[in-house]
Amino acid sequence: MRITTDGRPTLSTVTENERDQFLLTIVCSDRPGIVYGVSSFLVQRECTIVQSQQYGDPETGLFFMRVHFEGISGEMDLDSLREAFSWVGDSFSMDWQLRRAHEPERMLIMVSRFGHCLNDLLFRHSIGALPVTIPAVVSNHRDFEGLVESYGIPFIHLPVTPETKDSAEGSLLEIVRSERIDFVVLARYMQVLSNAVCAELQGRVINIHHSFLPSFKGARPYHQAHSRGVKLIGATAHYVTADLDEGPIIEQEITRVNHSLDAKDLEAAGRDVECRALTKAVTWHAESRVLLNGGRTVVFT
Repeated sequence: MRITTDGRPTLSTVTENERDQFLLTIVCSDRPGIVYGVSSFLVQRECTIVQSQQYGDPETGLFFMRVHFEGISGEMDLDSLREAFSWVGDSFSMDWQLRRAHEPERMLIMVSRFGHCLNDLLFRHSIGALPVTIPAVVSNHRDFEGLVESYGIPFIHLPVTPETKDSAEGSLLEIVRSERIDFVVLARYMQVLSNAVCAELQGRVINIHHSFLPSFKGARPYHQAHSRGVKLIGATAHYVTADLDEGPIIEQEITRVNHSLDAKDLEAAGRDVECRALTKAVTWHAESRVLLNGGRTVVFT
């Protein structure tokens, strides 16, 4: 745990010990010897396991593993670790990632004219409650320029029209590359990303929407829900794919409602649920806890 001088936990200071902690994630075909191979590698390099989670999916035949480990003999070089582990990865045909545990992911936020999720993420980030850095916020409107800049974060206005959509998406991808963005969060960004953008950023874009989909598609979903007398409302955080709102689900939240609430009350409750679901999804993704399993996810919480 990182602690400030007044005793509060923070994400801004990295201790000597934390610099030697790493996260290893693995996806591969399930077969004997995987855990042994990983454990043997760590022992040989004088590493100790802080936390290890694994899952073998009997339906897909895939094996998923997340290992949080640390070196016990001084600072370790990440590139050397990656090179050394490659023989283990190759021997099991693994899709694997290895990174330092306490180097925060670089997250780009995109927003339109609903600001509750944006505001929630910015506040949590400001108090050290999200394991990310935010190099910029991109919006197709200027509504939240002042809010974003009040947190000391650059605001990029990137308007989108049918005529400028291609060039706007080209600018977006350039921002992702130049700012070395690890993943993108659509915090109620009301533009549909093209198939080309979805393909380039596959598994790296998180969206939030109300869980009424597909039951209440289109405009005014909370009004539709009110007219049907729903008893539960919710939100779904998922990865973006070319199939609109059909990507792998990361997290879902619900809250109970009753007949006394009107459409505005439902919308207010829905905002809170959306924020909760998105915060969890962002945190878990940033901590390498979410692994893709075809059209689903494995989430190690």
